[in-house]
Amino acid sequence: MDQHNEVNPPGAIAPACIDERGRLSGFVHSFEMGSAVDGPGMRFVVFVSGCQFRCLYCHNPDTIKMHNGTLMTVDRVIEEMAEYASFLRFAGGLTISGGEPLMQADFIREIFYLAKHDYSLHTALDTQGFLAAHLEDEYFDDIDLVLLDIKHIDAAKYLALTSKPLQPTLDFARRLSAMGKKMRIRYVLVPGYTDDVEDVEMLAEFIATLNGVERVEVLPFHKMGEQKWEELGFKYHLKDVQTPTTELLKRVIDQFRSHGLTAC
Repeated sequence: MDQHNEVNPPGAIAPACIDERGRLSGFVHSFEMGSAVDGPGMRFVVFVSGCQFRCLYCHNPDTIKMHNGTLMTVDRVIEEMAEYASFLRFAGGLTISGGEPLMQADFIREIFYLAKHDYSLHTALDTQGFLAAHLEDEYFDDIDLVLLDIKHIDAAKYLALTSKPLQPTLDFARRLSAMGKKMRIRYVLVPGYTDDVEDVEMLAEFIATLNGVERVEVLPFHKMGEQKWEELGFKYHLKDVQTPTTELLKRVIDQFRSHGLTAC
């Protein structure tokens, strides 16, 4: 297996991982069959390991370190998916999530290629787009839909929330728009962090300038990952934050809708 560092330089995509038999491989956290929240219809979801972000509300901190995942060949991943392919072809498709999938760009590109060309599946990529500038437009040819996480619209607040700069994500959104690629924008609603009226307005105004946005998905903050943080020995900073009220959720959704966007 090729050796590469656990922590890559800022903005770096991990080099392709080749196992001892010369097979393209990657680190996978888990699979899920039947997800209804990771793209249209019922999805087979591949959760890969590795993420450069340190989002305060991350509910899968066990995916942060790439090598905490299980090393698998592309063929092994396709075998896991193939069992459901005939159903997925008409009921949904394949989604690759994480972690941050683009950290293992070569690995997931081959999975998407085979899913599209050998199984005719609808494909979706769940990403925050931070690494996309390293990839040519053609990289996204076999991806039908991008689930783009825009975690905040204020650059300073974004940095405090995620530990990374905002601009690469906004640049990627504009690039997808220019490419005519379909998008669903994901926004995690965290009381006291991402619920400011003016911030939501600015984000809605930005999204309204993009082509190809099918809808904005407002995802209520939850604490299902808190125990994982503690088990990993990480400090969980949002212990005192509550899930958003129905009223707050409605207000934010209505703000997006007031800009002509479909939001839910």
